[in-house]
Amino acid sequence: MSKDNKSQGPTQRALRVGELVRHALAAMFARGEIEDDALRGAVITVPEVRMSSDLKLANAYIMPLGGLHAEEIVAALNRHRKFVRGRVAPQINMKFAPEIRFFVDDTFEEASRIDSLLRSDKVQRDLGDDDGDSE
Repeated sequence: MSKDNKSQGPTQRALRVGELVRHALAAMFARGEIEDDALRGAVITVPEVRMSSDLKLANAYIMPLGGLHAEEIVAALNRHRKFVRGRVAPQINMKFAPEIRFFVDDTFEEASRIDSLLRSDKVQRDLGDDDGDSE
């Protein structure tokens, strides 16, 4: 593998491993295996897991249902990283389990922000001028 591949984004293997980790995390959260007050009753989704190129680090992006207490939940998950790693390791069938770090997924918030910008009066006015509908 040449050094130029690093600038081209994740490899197919990194994407596959990321998906395996994502599924393992989602299943663990659904079963409620982590005992922590901050996680009690929380429904957590895992939209994405990004693997480092050497597959030793997994950045897991999570979002609780409704986005409530996201920072507290991420902090709780990061406190239990070793436990999570131990539970995920047998499910992904790799020689070494990656270290898992949790982050709040802000893609929904960003998409909402972009959507509201596109619906703003100024943008709609600009789009209307290009259509030839203006007088």
